[in-house]
Amino acid sequence: MRRIITFGTYDVFHVGHVKLLKRARLQGDYLIVGVSSDELNFSKKGRNPVYSLDNRMEIIGSLKFVDEVFVEHSLEAKRQYILETKADVLVMGDDWVGRFDEFKDICEVVYLPRTPSVSTTEIIEVIKEIE
Repeated sequence: MRRIITFGTYDVFHVGHVKLLKRARLQGDYLIVGVSSDELNFSKKGRNPVYSLDNRMEIIGSLKFVDEVFVEHSLEAKRQYILETKADVLVMGDDWVGRFDEFKDICEVVYLPRTPSVSTTEIIEVIKEIE
């Protein structure tokens, strides 16, 4: 069985998330998704997610092409997460190209193209403008 792992915040869930996760699943037989904790998201983006961690975990866990979900507490623990889940492939969006090549010694690293013109940050900005 080929195990795939990917990570993300998955806040304000949109079609870009769906497409990336579907394509990640096509890389193997079992898809594991690390969902960033609220604290990790704040440290990365300087803002809290719109949706709670519990809601984001439920959304991702309910997708038929996702087999397992866990909380990602630290960016520095990616190697540990890959090893603990026995992942064969790490899949990330191509906005991260090269950033995770350091893990090629323990798994294959694949960067998938993002869905054009779809971004959580952009969606949040549009909503703010409407208000």
